[in-house]
Amino acid sequence: MTVTVADLLTKTGEELDALFAAAPRGDIPDGETKGTAIIAAGTSYSDEVAKLVELFAWQGKVFDAEHGFLRNYILPFGIKAIVAKVYYGQSWMDQKDCIVIDYSETSLVAARVRDEIRLVAPGLFLGKVYWGDKALIHFALEV
Repeated sequence: MTVTVADLLTKTGEELDALFAAAPRGDIPDGETKGTAIIAAGTSYSDEVAKLVELFAWQGKVFDAEHGFLRNYILPFGIKAIVAKVYYGQSWMDQKDCIVIDYSETSLVAARVRDEIRLVAPGLFLGKVYWGDKALIHFALEV
């Protein structure tokens, strides 16, 4: 059975972590991706929170795989901002391969943020967001 964004929005944080742990790294995406924030994992209002985040804050990422960086689509107008380096590395969660999205050298606003993504279904990545070394939320990226 293929996992969808709708499926991810129904899972608890622990279920998302288990799915992330079982997933292969995948290849760094190239081009535009549609993002979905999974902030209230496992709650009945996870979908509504994701829609609010998409409307007012974050819509996804635009990857440049060849040069190893990305920009986020943010704010209601989808401005391309907040640059990050993208590379293969070890996950802080389980030390297995993942795709690292590293803001430490490219953004004053997000310098303490690190994202990690893995491919959970064809064209669908599941991500974890860290603030410093603390895991905060999950997100999905549709290629």
